Amino acid sequence: MAAERRNGGTAEGSPEGRRPDVAGEHSSAVPPFRRSAEPSDPLAPCVHCGFCLPACPTYIATGDEADSPRGRIVLMRTLERNEIGADDAALTQHLDACLGCRGCEPVCPSGVAYGRGLEQARARLFEERGLPPLARTVLGVFRHAALWRPLFTAARALRAAGLPRLMAGTGRFGFGMGMLEASRRRRWPEDNGRHEAGAPGAPSAGASDGGVPGAAVPAPPRPTVALFRGCVMDTLFRHVNDATRRVLEFNGYDVIDVEGQACCGALHEHAGDRAGTAALARLNLAALSDSADYIVTNSAGCGALLKDYGHLLHDDAAAVALAAKVRDVSELLAAAGPRPGAPLALDVAYDAPCHLQHAQRVHDAPLAVLRAIPGLRLRLLPGSDQCCGSAGIYSVLRPAMARAVLATKIEAIAAAEPRPRVVATGNPGCLMQIGAGLIAAGLDIAVAHPVELLDESYRRLSSLPSPSRPDRLSVHQWPPAFSSTSTASSSTTSRSTATR
Repeated sequence: MAAERRNGGTAEGSPEGRRPDVAGEHSSAVPPFRRSAEPSDPLAPCVHCGFCLPACPTYIATGDEADSPRGRIVLMRTLERNEIGADDAALTQHLDACLGCRGCEPVCPSGVAYGRGLEQARARLFEERGLPPLARTVLGVFRHAALWRPLFTAARALRAAGLPRLMAGTGRFGFGMGMLEASRRRRWPEDNGRHEAGAPGAPSAGASDGGVPGAAVPAPPRPTVALFRGCVMDTLFRHVNDATRRVLEFNGYDVIDVEGQACCGALHEHAGDRAGTAALARLNLAALSDSADYIVTNSAGCGALLKDYGHLLHDDAAAVALAAKVRDVSELLAAAGPRPGAPLALDVAYDAPCHLQHAQRVHDAPLAVLRAIPGLRLRLLPGSDQCCGSAGIYSVLRPAMARAVLATKIEAIAAAEPRPRVVATGNPGCLMQIGAGLIAAGLDIAVAHPVELLDESYRRLSSLPSPSRPDRLSVHQWPPAFSSTSTASSSTTSRSTATR
């Protein structure tokens, strides 16, 4: 049975009413992400117990031991001992079929660092056999903004024309169109109307318990946050970047934009292209070092790799320092409360991105973001912690397996009673994969990033001045609602240090 949670109460396990001070406790409330000491042999602890099998999406889909973490560890150790070569057909089939979701790691009683082992194996495969033409082409595009930006800009124009909505379907082309359609900004029902300060369900303008206070009191310096824009997020999901900026500023952060950013390199890292990953990481390191108190990302895959830049660049001091500043947007918002918004009466199912829960080990913060929305009915459906099959460009390279992995998730969503109106998840690939799956299944269920829902909740507030920056945090900063058939990107908000 699905676990249902209604907002309006406190987080589970927290003392009632306990909320960090918005302006004064950001730094202490958001501890840096720290990995345990790197094992010299990450696969050595494996005792072949099999606890990982039911946690592996590809094993569930195929029932093949070689498509499980235990079976793949055997293959990786055999490769390590040079008992098989990089061109071995079985090795290629089963290691390439791994999603890299790392769902096996939290259930492993021996602490096997499967992700590190897979990383090493794929790096060797990349060096010895290279990549298939399609993968090589896709990764080549993501190496250069001069290639991916025009491509995604054209995709946005296609989306704005409404063609993906008409062509979305179940075949490979139709599913791709469904993914593009799922990336558009959504309109939420206006049946709650806009809520004046003091209205039922809205925070009071004079509240001092974490609502938006109206008293003019001196505020401590606001922590600065550099927004990592990404590639897909900066184009297809620019409206999520804009929402991220608004909700962070509404919760006491100063958000700045930094020039010179590149793709994070996660797609290249997943493919074993260490040189390509490191080159992109160095570009971001040069751009973002010493730019702000925090580096924030709203893409789980980007955040996982940014937090791993120290390892990637061999413990370079600047890379380690940068990685320690990286936070998922939900972590910063949870540390600030977040401030409650106006009611939004929606049934929402949260689906946890693999690289947020397994790689970054962030579990509760996204739920805290959603619980800050009065009236929102939050649910965790069966399988919400399992991979959706997106896995970077995996769904492009291996669409059949990606769809097989997705099928059980779509079935669980369809069977839910009551059926959710929205599936919320914090990664662009997951949003597009789940969204396309819902369209292909004929389900009228939207997908959204958690900050989009919080942003909409804040948009419905009115006459609530900012405690310290009323010019930047007043309600008119939020874009107006628009037609449900509109696919236009959200309006661009002001940038603090750069323009596009």
